[in-house]
Amino acid sequence: MTDLTYGRVQGHLHRLKLTRMAEQLDPLTEEAAKEGWTYLAFLERILDAEVSARYAHEVVMKTRLAHFPFPKTLDEFDFAFQPSINQRQLQELATVRFVANGENVLFLGPPGVGKTHLAIALGMAAIAQSISVYFTTVADLLEMLHKDIQEDRLDQRLRMLCKPKLLILDEMGYFPLDRMAAQFLFQLVSRRYLRGSIILTSNKSYGDWGDIFADQVLAAAILDRLLHHSTTVNIRGHSYRLREKRKAGIFTELPMPEKED
Repeated sequence: MTDLTYGRVQGHLHRLKLTRMAEQLDPLTEEAAKEGWTYLAFLERILDAEVSARYAHEVVMKTRLAHFPFPKTLDEFDFAFQPSINQRQLQELATVRFVANGENVLFLGPPGVGKTHLAIALGMAAIAQSISVYFTTVADLLEMLHKDIQEDRLDQRLRMLCKPKLLILDEMGYFPLDRMAAQFLFQLVSRRYLRGSIILTSNKSYGDWGDIFADQVLAAAILDRLLHHSTTVNIRGHSYRLREKRKAGIFTELPMPEKED
C-alpha cells in the first residue's frame, strides 16, 4: 500500500468515524500480508474489530444510563445459599425473551435474599442484548415525584420512565405511597402495559399490597396489569448480608411474633 493510498484510506475511515478500523489498519494489514488472507477475510477481520468496539462502547453507555447502584451478574449469584430459587428459571429469564414479549418479572421475598442482585443481573443481561434499561428504587422515585410536582414536571417524568424497554423498580413496599404516587404508578404501569417490561422487587406479598397504596382499588388495578403477563419469583431464605454475622454467632434470626388466638 503506497503512502498516498494509505493516507486516503485513513482519511476515509476517520471521516466515516470508523475509529477502531483506523487503529487496526496497520496491524491487520501486516497480519494479512504475513498469513496470506484473502481480501474478504481481511475485510471481515477489520469490520469485526469496528463492530466489537462499538458494541463494547454501547454496553458501557447503556450501563451508565441504567443507573444501577452496583454491577451484578447471574454468575455471581449463590444459588446454593437460596435453594428456593429455580436456577433454570432464572437462566431462562436471563435470555430476556420476556422483554421482547412486553412481560414483567416480580421478585418477592424478605430483605437481603438477593432480589436486587437478580433484578440488576437481568438488567445487565438485557443491556448485553442492546436493550435499554433504567433502574430506580421506589424511594428515589417518590423523591423525584415530589420535586416534579413542585416544578410541574410529572408528565415529563412519566414519558422518561416509559422510554426504556426495561424498567426496574426496586424495593416496593418499604414505604407507603400517598394517593398521588399511587396514581402516578398506575399511569406508568398502564402506559407500559404490553409495550415495555418491568422488573419489580418487593418485600411484601401481593395480599399486603393494599397496605402500600392509599387506595385499595388502585392497588388492585396496578396488580392486575403487572401480573397479567408476568413471572413471579418467590424467594424464601435468609439474608445474604447477615450470613457471615450468623456464622460468627453475632446475629441470630429475630423470633416471629406469636399469633393471637
